[in-house]
Amino acid sequence: MSDTPILDPELTRELIQRHKAHLRSGGEALKAAYEARPLTDPILKGRSRLVDGVLLELWKTFQLPPSAALVAVGGYGREELYPCSDVDLLFLLESPPDEALSEKLTQLIGLIWDIGLDIGHSVRTAEECLEEAGRDITVMTNLLEARLLGGNAPLFHRFTRELRDQLHVAQFFKAKQLEQEQRYTRHNDTPYALEPNCKESPGGLRDLQILGWISRAAGFGTHWRDLAHHGLITEDEATELREQERFLQHTRIRLHHITRRREDRLLFDHQEKLAKTFGYGATEARRGSEVFMQEYYRTAKKVTQLNTILLLNFAAEFFPNRYPAAIVINDRFQCVRELLDVRDEQVFERHPGALLECFLLLQQRSELKGMTARTLRALWRGRKLINAEFRHNPENRALFLRILQQKRGVVHEMRRMNQYGILSFYLPAWRRIVGQMQHDLFHVYTVDQHILQVLRNVRRFMVAEHAHEYPLLTRLATNFEKPWVLYIAAIFHDIAKGRGGDHSHLGMRDARDFCEAHGLEETDTALVEWLVQNHLSMSNVAQKQDLSDLDVIQRFAGVVKDERHLTALYILTHADIRGTSPKVWNGWKGKLLEDLFFATQRLLRGATPQQALGTPMRQDDARNLLRFYGLRPGTEDGLWAQLDTVYFMRHDPEEIAWHARMLYYRVESLEPVVRARLSHVGEGLQVMVYTQDQRDLFVRLCGFFGRMGFTIADAKIHTTRHGYALDSFVLLDPGNEDAHYRDIINLLEHDLTEKLKQQGPIDQPASGRLSREVKHFPFVPEVSIRPDERGQHYIMSVTAADRPGLLFGIAKTLAQHGINLHTAKIATLGERVEDTFLISGPGLSQDAVILKVESELLEQLAI
Repeated sequence: MSDTPILDPELTRELIQRHKAHLRSGGEALKAAYEARPLTDPILKGRSRLVDGVLLELWKTFQLPPSAALVAVGGYGREELYPCSDVDLLFLLESPPDEALSEKLTQLIGLIWDIGLDIGHSVRTAEECLEEAGRDITVMTNLLEARLLGGNAPLFHRFTRELRDQLHVAQFFKAKQLEQEQRYTRHNDTPYALEPNCKESPGGLRDLQILGWISRAAGFGTHWRDLAHHGLITEDEATELREQERFLQHTRIRLHHITRRREDRLLFDHQEKLAKTFGYGATEARRGSEVFMQEYYRTAKKVTQLNTILLLNFAAEFFPNRYPAAIVINDRFQCVRELLDVRDEQVFERHPGALLECFLLLQQRSELKGMTARTLRALWRGRKLINAEFRHNPENRALFLRILQQKRGVVHEMRRMNQYGILSFYLPAWRRIVGQMQHDLFHVYTVDQHILQVLRNVRRFMVAEHAHEYPLLTRLATNFEKPWVLYIAAIFHDIAKGRGGDHSHLGMRDARDFCEAHGLEETDTALVEWLVQNHLSMSNVAQKQDLSDLDVIQRFAGVVKDERHLTALYILTHADIRGTSPKVWNGWKGKLLEDLFFATQRLLRGATPQQALGTPMRQDDARNLLRFYGLRPGTEDGLWAQLDTVYFMRHDPEEIAWHARMLYYRVESLEPVVRARLSHVGEGLQVMVYTQDQRDLFVRLCGFFGRMGFTIADAKIHTTRHGYALDSFVLLDPGNEDAHYRDIINLLEHDLTEKLKQQGPIDQPASGRLSREVKHFPFVPEVSIRPDERGQHYIMSVTAADRPGLLFGIAKTLAQHGINLHTAKIATLGERVEDTFLISGPGLSQDAVILKVESELLEQLAI
């Protein structure tokens, strides 16, 4: 193929400059017109026509043969081109291109890119298109919306006829349904993520586009009114669909204007600006962005409801004879096509209790896969029948409890009740948290969705099929009497968020009122109330306090009082932490909770202090492991003689045995010993450092790990009786989800050993960018230094937004004041850290010194 340009270089430059300017000025004019009068059709169709004109002129300039056709496909084909959307093109040919035509097309496509259009293109014959559409549902979907721009009209029309003849509507429908399910899974089956994608997330534009594609494929039309005329939706639903579509279109248009690129995620960076463009301002209690996002979530909720209704009606249309006649369930309901159907659309008006009964039936009858469209419509209309009288009706209260007490479908039906507004009307407190955002730097869902996620986690412990995930919790949960009591605690644990004040205390009152109204036994009511009030206590103790301190365990045991409360709190706490964000949970947090659970359980069962902390058992288990590795009895004695009881309380048997294996012949080593291995609990690396104690050792280690790009997830600092430091770390690589930890072990051991030998300058950790969450939701740091209960040491608590080098800065400040660090408990909660340090130093007895240290740390933590 020749590289000779088709057009004169000077003409090419002129074309590029002219069309670039035309597209820019045209885009600015469309934007100005939209801002003056925000209408979606003029800007979406206007950009399509602007691009049409440019492409047609280039098509003519290149003098493409009359046998070829230029075709717009996808969103561009339906004349829905957003300000920064890409442009999908098909170069349709009668036969494969020869060398001359290939060269022309190559240079034309290059020129289109040069003028600033981001295109997705294909060069195909009609036969190739038909063959590919038969294999790939995405290609079929794009071609369904094909629109001729120029060239061979007969070829285009023949191609579209053959494409339609090839299309099997029922198969297309099933494929699009499956595609939607996969897309929902990618977005965690919820539209309520704090940074949703307004196009791809559940309840986004894609949900509406799928309905349009199916309608077009079936020949029902291209507008919502067409579907109403075919009886698939009501006129009111058609109006509502158009309203929700406009809101989402406005959102995407304005998002493109704000970012000046193809960005469909409602990132924190853009939410406040978007709110202003919609006219949402801050209120006394909420930011403008929160008001806007709550409106977005309401829209997404309605879109998913209408999407469900239409898909059900499409299924009935495409598969009319698949199922037998209706099967009567009772006077109110029947089974139609494996779906729960109301026998009369006025059934809820006549029997309001059926609003809850329908969810109970879905749980009890496994053959039911969901609800018919008319049931969903009737349910949505009837939700307002749930008033004070309804809520006070003993039969309805019993029905609600029965839903929670079923063996299957608890989470599924609670989600469905939330989706269709039933939960908001039955629990008025719930209504206030629907779509409510949480700006605490570690939750990634709205409050209502977080609660449902926690409920799902608790419920999962009860299901034997999931026992392999958390065997201990499954064993505890399946043996728990009245597990549905835990479901109630999960529902109410965060229900009072956003009201002001302590949500644990406010929620406790709501929980007590619910339990008393629903006739729970006094002991169950007391347990639910206590769980809601104390749902944060176990995580606070496990992640912020020293679990090797018997006083800590005894105080916690005094809070829980008995094993039933302990078990219930352990289950709820585990479920709660995992329900905040995938980034918050890790195996180390699970291990801390488990250690606290077992230590408290032993104490409640009457164990001695040493037995409660498990010190003798840990030593025995560690000895057994050492024998397994072939070490003779007594090999460990030299090292263990230099270690105090606190060491054995802070490490599990596997760690103790590992340390002994690495150090039993190096107890008096003159050179540093550094060993690393893959973590035996969760992800990451475990690193052991054993060396003669030295000044600023912790600072030096933090700097080294920071320079390598690791974050410290856990640190245990010990000084032996003969003056050696035995420090243990858990390191994570936050920037690489698929970190190859094994590959870095030898490098880390060698480099850190050399660094400790040379005693050179302290490494400064690599600087990194702050996360978006921290930038947009500034977090005021807190530092507290107070004496422990024995008066021997001081406890320093630090709460701050996470950032690169944070721990290094804290360690450096402490070292500058001659403060000794004994233990460091690192707790990272999403973008927030809550670290606790056990420290000592001669100056800490003076208030002035403490105030100075706190002030310097606050300066260090400020962003």
